[in-house]
Amino acid sequence: MLAIVLAIGLGIGLPALDQVLEQPGGEHPLTLVFGGGPSAARDVLTSIAGSLISVTGLTFSFTVVALQLSSSQHSPRLLQTFVTDRVVQTTLALLVGTFVYALTVLRTVRTEESAGPTFVPRLSVTAGFVLTLMSVVGLVLFLGHLARSLRVETMLRDVSDEARATFGRALPADGDDSGARGISVSSEPSTAVCARRSGFVTDVDGDRIAAAAATAGATVVLEPRIGDSVVAGTPVAHVWPCPPGAVVDLDAVQQSLDRDVQLEYERTPHRDVAYSLRKVVDIAVRALSPGTNDPTTAVHALSHVSALLGELATHPLRPVPFRDEDGVVRLVLPQWDVHSLVRLGLEEPLHFGEGQPAVLRRLARLLRELAWRAPGGSLDEVIRRYMERVVCLAEESTDVDAAETGAWRQQLTDALAGRWPPPT
Repeated sequence: MLAIVLAIGLGIGLPALDQVLEQPGGEHPLTLVFGGGPSAARDVLTSIAGSLISVTGLTFSFTVVALQLSSSQHSPRLLQTFVTDRVVQTTLALLVGTFVYALTVLRTVRTEESAGPTFVPRLSVTAGFVLTLMSVVGLVLFLGHLARSLRVETMLRDVSDEARATFGRALPADGDDSGARGISVSSEPSTAVCARRSGFVTDVDGDRIAAAAATAGATVVLEPRIGDSVVAGTPVAHVWPCPPGAVVDLDAVQQSLDRDVQLEYERTPHRDVAYSLRKVVDIAVRALSPGTNDPTTAVHALSHVSALLGELATHPLRPVPFRDEDGVVRLVLPQWDVHSLVRLGLEEPLHFGEGQPAVLRRLARLLRELAWRAPGGSLDEVIRRYMERVVCLAEESTDVDAAETGAWRQQLTDALAGRWPPPT
């Protein structure tokens, strides 16, 4: 839309400049500008407009078909990443903007049959020619970018980059224990506040809810995490009087929750730390489906799962408190805990990895890598339990021998103890 507005402004402004620069006899002071007559100018602008709008429609029709095939093979949620791609947006803006510019300039060309003296906006036609060359170059670059973007390795990289950007926005820095200070609520019974509409929680304005809770004399604990779904008529938060015995203005709390808890029809990666991990797991699971049967893609996806889980394990994943000016907790925002994220990353690949030795080997290495990165033994029991499941699957559904599975166990034990022996 910005490109269209700029194209209209340029298509009006440049012909006006042409009129100012035009000399008697139709001469133009600038060299290398368009030198044809009115009919030639009309033909050039008409060709630019007609060809560009046709190429734009055809190119993006093919693109949509390619993306539909890719989404059906990998994950439909990957289309969201493509829509926000700046290369796609810039190419569309350049093609459509050039088309609108050519149409806008075309209206200023006056031939012998037109009312008034003939007029050829030579500088404007030249600018249209330059924009057309830029559009051709942009189209070629876009097709190359599209071919790379549809490769599953590129998709996995883009989703991983998206995840790390989300971690930087939504998670505290390593060593930040501001959320670990005492979070306590009243021992009095709580009151459930129900949602008035359905959707996925995409963002929460914690400061505004905390301010409203302080005014209402309450402490609010949200029920869903960012990324969870909410169904209208079910509890979205629990409210306690603060200080104990205070009369809570539930209407004010309800209005604040309706306004400041953003619900959308789909999850977004802006603050949802689990969403990008969900996308990578979807790619791995789809690759293991009988219709696709691509264990190599699943192995690549599990490498990204390992990297994301390792980064999440190093962050303090705790409920986030929001306090009033006196330091009293007024809102508690639940956070994805590391155990839930490990379950999200491993549960489905384990289920669908039966009979796939390459996938089971990668899962064993993933657990070893996670054991090495997880701090302070926080995941030891969970990681050991998942390793036993991997070993059982390998022994029951593949030809992996006991010596290899025994090596998996030993490597995990070493990693949990902080040892990573060199290969022999």
